[in-house]
Formats: sequence, C-alpha cells, structure tokens
Amino acid sequence: MDLIDVYIYEVTRRLPIKNREDIGLELKSTIEDMLPDGYTEEDVKVALGELGNPAILASGYNERPMHLIGPKYFDIYVSLLKMIVPIAAVISFIVVLTKYIVEFDKGDTVLNVGIVVLGEGIWSVIHVFMQVFFWLTLTFVILERTDQSKDKLPRTMSFNKWTPEDLENIPYVPKERMITKGYVFASLLWTSIWGTVYFNADHLVGVYKNSGGGLEFIMPAFNQHVMDSFGPVIIVVLGLEIVFALILFINNEWTKKLAILNTVRETVGLIVLAFLIVNPNFFHPEFLSYMSGNLEMPEGQIRNYVIGATLVLYAVSSIMNCISGFRKANR
Repeated sequence: MDLIDVYIYEVTRRLPIKNREDIGLELKSTIEDMLPDGYTEEDVKVALGELGNPAILASGYNERPMHLIGPKYFDIYVSLLKMIVPIAAVISFIVVLTKYIVEFDKGDTVLNVGIVVLGEGIWSVIHVFMQVFFWLTLTFVILERTDQSKDKLPRTMSFNKWTPEDLENIPYVPKERMITKGYVFASLLWTSIWGTVYFNADHLVGVYKNSGGGLEFIMPAFNQHVMDSFGPVIIVVLGLEIVFALILFINNEWTKKLAILNTVRETVGLIVLAFLIVNPNFFHPEFLSYMSGNLEMPEGQIRNYVIGATLVLYAVSSIMNCISGFRKANR
C-alpha cells in the first residue's frame, strides 16, 4: 500500500461507512491532479503535506463534529460553568455545615465535628462539581450534535451571533468598584453560619474544658429562650442579608444606592444586636456565675464589659464596612 492509499485510508476511516468509498475516490482524484507526470515519492509527500493532517481533512467531510464542544458554544459553556459551580458548591457546603450544627451532640467535641464538617464539606463540593460538570457538558454535547444550522460562528450568552450592538449591553466595571463573586459567596456562607449558630447557641456557644478526647462543652453562655423570642426578628435580618447578597451578585459593582442599602443593613443589625444583648436575661446565669468566680469580678460588671465590648466592636466593624462601600461607589 503506497502513501496515497494510506493517506486516503487515514481520512476515510474517520468518516461514516456509507460515505467512505465516494470520498476516497474523490480524494484520490484530487491528489493525482496535484502530482506531476512521472511523480516521485517526494512529490507525493509534498502534495499530501499541502492537504494537511488526515484528521483535520476528515472533519471537513464529516457532518458530525469531531470535538466534544465546538467554538460555537464553548464560550457560553465555560461562562455557565464558572457561574453555576461556585453557587452550587457554596450551597452544598452550607447544607453540610447546617446539618452538623443542628445535629451537634453535646457529648462530642468541637474539634471532631469540625474535622468531619471540613472533610464532608470538601467531598460535597467535589461531588457537586462533578455533577454540574457532567450534566452541563452533556447538555452542550447534545446541543452541539442536534444543531442543524451550518453557521459555526461563536454565540453570545443570548445564543445569538455577536454584533457590535452587544457591547452596549456589557457594562464596564472598574476594578476598584467591582463586586467579586467570592465576596458574595463568602457573605452568604457567613450568614448561614451565624444564623445556624444563633438558633443552636445553647449547645455551641459557651464554656468548654479540656478532656481526654478534646474540648467538652460545659455550659451555654446565652439563654436560648431569650434568643428564640427574638427569632422572627432574626429571620428578617437573615432575609435582608440574603437579599442584599443577591443584589450584590446581580449588580456586580458598588453604587451609591448599594452603599446606602449596606448602611441600612448594618444599622438594622446593630439595633437588633443592641436590643438583644441588653436584655437582662440574655446571658445564662450559670455562665455569669462561672465567669465571676474565675475572674473575681461582680457578675454585673462582667455583663457590662461584655455588652460594651460587643457593641463597640460591632459598631466599629459596621462603620468601616459602610465607609468602604461608599469609597468603592465613588471611585
């Protein structure tokens, strides 16, 4: 078998069986037309070199794509992958975290639970990534192979061909004003953590002591009945946090309106915290007694110190966050 026959074989073996013979004859005729009379093996190599890689040439004859996802939909595919995977990963980690906090056994140690949560959380994120990657890829593979249009130009997120008018719908966001997806996801994660801890504070926040297996929970720091009485208000605050995070995700940049909303959110949080923490029954009596004995200070003085330090730290943090929002919005 000479080089011409081998080349034709390499091209046609990649094609549907029904088309191989006709395309093989056509290709042989094309190659012979490219060769001079009395051609040599070197002439054949030059001609075949001009035709190029058999796999690439076969793709021109093949009606089916020889790639998993072609350039027509690849950019949309990657954009959706970048958008969906982080959201799904954060949600899966929040679910794992919430599950273990709610089901926390007082006999277990925080260290052990933390290790289990971290391990299962990482596995959950990997599992979600694999699921999203598989199903999204499968969707685009099917879309690629069922698309009957001959136009192979890349598509935009609207699945239309790109035009200069598309630039009008793409806002230019300076780096200084940009709201990263990581910031939004971290905000949602933090909201889920403090919300879950709040409603389970009686077996999570308090005094721990060293034991043979790690840290052992002794007593709660707060009165869960008082905290639960503020439950409806806390749920509203949690809702505001989530809505604000979604607004940040949609807008993608800091504006004065967002900075004002951020200030309102921080102010509401500070007011709710102040009303909650100054409640005379907020701290668990055993906790105050325990701290008084260890610090050799009156219970009332300890309570006042904790309230003052908490409100000052929260207020300073809130003010800095508000100032940061306005600075970014004005850049």
